Amino acid sequence: MVTFGSVLRETRLVGIVRGDGVGPTRDAVHVLFESGVRLVEVSLTGPGALEAISSAKVPDGCWLGAGTVRTTSDASAAIAAGATFAVSPALSPSVAACVYAGLPILAGSFTPTEIETALSLGVEAVKLFPASAGGPAYLSALRQPFPDVPFVPVGGVGVAEAEAYLAAGAIAVGVGSPLVGDAASGGDLTALAARAARFVELAGS
Repeated sequence: MVTFGSVLRETRLVGIVRGDGVGPTRDAVHVLFESGVRLVEVSLTGPGALEAISSAKVPDGCWLGAGTVRTTSDASAAIAAGATFAVSPALSPSVAACVYAGLPILAGSFTPTEIETALSLGVEAVKLFPASAGGPAYLSALRQPFPDVPFVPVGGVGVAEAEAYLAAGAIAVGVGSPLVGDAASGGDLTALAARAARFVELAGS
């Protein structure tokens, strides 16, 4: 059975879209899917995010999630919109709500105590955020006491950082602006496809 967790570990990449309106957000999501990014997160901080999620065409084998899910209301809205996974920036009330509802969630954590709490809640993986505050060396240090924890670094992850985090043991990386650029605000979708292909190749190597 193909699960969110198995696709996360196989593809090792989550594309993060913070869009400016339903149309541009949805267009960026479609280009990412067409370019081989099988896991795409749409941040709820962008206008029209829920409508973009509910109206996007999701190919077989791909997953479209809601990001910046902070409250129980956010969790309910994401589920109603058809999101197939969720991402939180912290250990907020949304985490337990998503776990209870059976929606896979990447829960934002940074310290060892937060990581232990996230694991106790039953999250799919730990979103190491903001990853840029510690870098790959911090991930390496965390993996000494937490060798089996599925870490997904997010925040300031470009091509070089993605390569370093994956080498340090991350099961995947979450990539926002270095991947999407201005495409979700009406920018160049052809350039987005080229960047996506590069990240997909890197994650698959």
